[in-house]
Amino acid sequence: MSDYTIDILILTSVDANELTGLLHHPGLLGTWVDNHTIHVYWDPTHWSSDIPELIQIALQTLGITPSKDMLCICTIPSQDWNAIWASQVQPIRIGQRVRIRPSWVPASTNPQDIDLVLDPKQAFGTGHHATTQLLTEWLEDTIQGGEVILDVGTGSGILAMVGIRLGAERAQGFDCDTQAIDCAREYAQLNGFGEELVFSVATLDQYPRATIDVIVANVDRRTLLEIANPLKQFLAPDGRLFLSGLLVDDQEEISAAFEEHGWTMLESRTRGEWLALKFTHQYKLS
Repeated sequence: MSDYTIDILILTSVDANELTGLLHHPGLLGTWVDNHTIHVYWDPTHWSSDIPELIQIALQTLGITPSKDMLCICTIPSQDWNAIWASQVQPIRIGQRVRIRPSWVPASTNPQDIDLVLDPKQAFGTGHHATTQLLTEWLEDTIQGGEVILDVGTGSGILAMVGIRLGAERAQGFDCDTQAIDCAREYAQLNGFGEELVFSVATLDQYPRATIDVIVANVDRRTLLEIANPLKQFLAPDGRLFLSGLLVDDQEEISAAFEEHGWTMLESRTRGEWLALKFTHQYKLS
């Protein structure tokens, strides 16, 4: 082991856990948040000149436009970064009932809590990001019991799992990232889900047509624009579609694109710079 570690300082307020999940590389040792600076610790034996570009791509995926002065690279003496990282990951509460915790933290003693175990891994969605929280809170407001949920771009599967724990009859999640689906299936097993929860590797055009009561899609803006039309084939007549992965500035473009395909926007919610949208659609199969 090297006696020093590469410290990549990123001057941004993006969620460190979500950034970690997008950096699929053996050199990543962990992250640390200090005020508005994220420290990304890297093993120097796995360092190459393209690492900064990988980080910039990950930031862009999270809606951040990297600038020349955003990244600063230096070296520091090596430490036990895994222990430091683990100590920083604490349970979070979303809405009134949902509590997400790492496996090394005890379960909630409140019988009303929906307690889910998610250890941060290399898949998008640990519950810390504002977009995941916005959609989780909307599910809490929406699910009455017995619904069928479709989670588009499911990542770690958190929204599908929350939906079932809130009372949905079953949930299906799909993602084009095989690593994300492997992670989601592992979480489902860890949290005791059975046949009511199914995850698969697919894209929307590969997914079998079904009648869905609640669709959630926490993906990027470009993907939402691409699926605005085909999504309407899946929604039940009285169903609801919830979108996020968006910045506040995206609202006009996204709402116009979906309304062009017959969607009706019912509501928007924001948290900081992030946006979530609620739609319905009266689609009739020909």
